[in-house]
Amino acid sequence: MASILTPSVDALVTELARLPGIGPRSAQRLAFHLLRMPSERPQALADAIAEALKGAEEILVVGPAQAKLQLIKHLHSHDPQVGNKVVGVETIDHPTDGQLVAYARKYFVAKDQMLT
Repeated sequence: MASILTPSVDALVTELARLPGIGPRSAQRLAFHLLRMPSERPQALADAIAEALKGAEEILVVGPAQAKLQLIKHLHSHDPQVGNKVVGVETIDHPTDGQLVAYARKYFVAKDQMLT
Protein backbone atom coordinates (compact mmCIF):
# COMPACT_ATOMS: atom_id res chain seq x y z
CA MET A 1 0.00 0.00 0.00
CA ALA A 2 1.40 3.39 -0.99
CA SER A 3 2.00 5.97 1.70
CA ILE A 4 -0.15 9.10 1.67
CA LEU A 5 2.47 10.95 3.71
CA THR A 6 5.08 13.28 2.29
CA PRO A 7 8.53 11.69 1.96
CA SER A 8 9.89 13.70 4.91
CA VAL A 9 6.97 12.77 7.20
CA ASP A 10 7.21 9.17 6.06
CA ALA A 11 10.94 9.21 6.95
CA LEU A 12 10.12 10.63 10.40
CA VAL A 13 7.54 7.87 10.99
CA THR A 14 10.06 5.24 9.88
CA GLU A 15 12.73 6.54 12.28
CA LEU A 16 10.30 6.79 15.20
CA ALA A 17 9.14 3.22 14.55
CA ARG A 18 12.75 2.08 15.07
CA LEU A 19 12.58 3.13 18.73
CA PRO A 20 12.08 0.28 21.20
CA GLY A 21 8.41 -0.36 21.93
CA ILE A 22 7.16 1.95 19.17
CA GLY A 23 5.19 0.28 16.39
CA PRO A 24 4.14 1.82 13.08
CA ARG A 25 0.85 3.28 14.35
CA SER A 26 2.44 4.76 17.47
CA ALA A 27 5.24 6.18 15.33
CA GLN A 28 2.71 7.87 13.09
CA ARG A 29 0.89 9.35 16.09
CA LEU A 30 4.18 10.62 17.52
CA ALA A 31 5.16 12.14 14.18
CA PHE A 32 1.87 13.99 13.89
CA HIS A 33 2.20 15.18 17.47
CA LEU A 34 5.72 16.48 16.85
CA LEU A 35 4.60 18.30 13.72
CA ARG A 36 1.70 19.99 15.52
CA MET A 37 3.79 21.09 18.50
CA PRO A 38 4.22 24.78 19.19
CA SER A 39 7.57 26.01 17.86
CA GLU A 40 9.16 26.11 21.32
CA ARG A 41 8.60 22.39 21.95
CA PRO A 42 11.29 21.11 19.54
CA GLN A 43 13.67 23.52 21.29
CA ALA A 44 12.75 21.95 24.63
CA LEU A 45 13.29 18.47 23.18
CA ALA A 46 16.74 19.45 21.87
CA ASP A 47 17.54 20.97 25.30
CA ALA A 48 16.52 17.70 26.98
CA ILE A 49 18.80 15.74 24.63
CA ALA A 50 21.68 18.11 25.44
CA GLU A 51 21.01 17.68 29.17
CA ALA A 52 21.04 13.88 28.81
CA LEU A 53 24.41 14.06 27.01
CA LYS A 54 26.14 16.20 29.67
CA GLY A 55 27.65 13.17 31.41
CA ALA A 56 29.26 11.86 28.22
CA GLU A 57 32.99 12.24 27.73
CA GLU A 58 32.80 11.94 23.94
CA ILE A 59 29.86 11.95 21.56
CA LEU A 60 29.67 10.32 18.15
CA VAL A 61 26.63 11.61 16.26
CA VAL A 62 25.27 9.35 13.55
CA GLY A 63 22.16 9.42 11.43
CA PRO A 64 20.74 10.28 8.07
CA ALA A 65 20.97 13.66 6.34
CA GLN A 66 20.08 16.86 8.18
CA ALA A 67 18.83 15.74 11.61
CA LYS A 68 22.29 15.11 13.01
CA LEU A 69 23.58 18.43 11.72
CA GLN A 70 20.66 20.31 13.27
CA LEU A 71 21.36 18.64 16.63
CA ILE A 72 25.07 19.54 16.48
CA LYS A 73 24.25 23.13 15.55
CA HIS A 74 21.85 23.30 18.50
CA LEU A 75 24.44 21.83 20.87
CA HIS A 76 27.15 24.29 19.83
CA SER A 77 24.86 27.31 20.05
CA HIS A 78 22.87 26.44 23.19
CA ASP A 79 25.22 24.23 25.21
CA PRO A 80 28.83 24.62 23.98
CA GLN A 81 30.23 22.37 26.73
CA VAL A 82 28.21 19.47 25.33
CA GLY A 83 28.78 20.54 21.73
CA ASN A 84 32.54 20.45 22.26
CA LYS A 85 32.27 16.77 23.28
CA VAL A 86 31.18 15.82 19.75
CA VAL A 87 34.19 14.00 18.33
CA GLY A 88 32.64 12.66 15.17
CA VAL A 89 29.71 12.99 12.81
CA GLU A 90 28.89 10.23 10.37
CA THR A 91 26.05 9.58 7.96
CA ILE A 92 24.52 6.18 8.56
CA ASP A 93 21.13 5.43 7.06
CA HIS A 94 18.95 2.87 8.87
CA PRO A 95 21.63 0.78 10.63
CA THR A 96 20.67 -2.20 12.75
CA ASP A 97 21.55 -2.04 16.43
CA GLY A 98 24.43 -4.45 15.84
CA GLN A 99 25.81 -2.37 12.98
CA LEU A 100 25.61 0.77 15.08
CA VAL A 101 27.46 -0.83 18.01
CA ALA A 102 30.13 -2.24 15.69
CA TYR A 103 30.57 1.13 14.03
CA ALA A 104 30.93 2.92 17.37
CA ARG A 105 33.45 0.36 18.61
CA LYS A 106 35.47 0.67 15.42
CA TYR A 107 35.36 4.47 15.56
CA PHE A 108 36.44 4.76 19.18
CA VAL A 109 39.16 2.12 18.84
CA ALA A 110 40.57 4.07 15.86
CA LYS A 111 40.41 7.31 17.83
CA ASP A 112 42.16 5.72 20.84
CA GLN A 113 44.92 4.38 18.57
CA MET A 114 45.48 7.86 17.13
CA LEU A 115 46.03 9.23 20.63
CA THR A 116 48.68 6.68 21.63
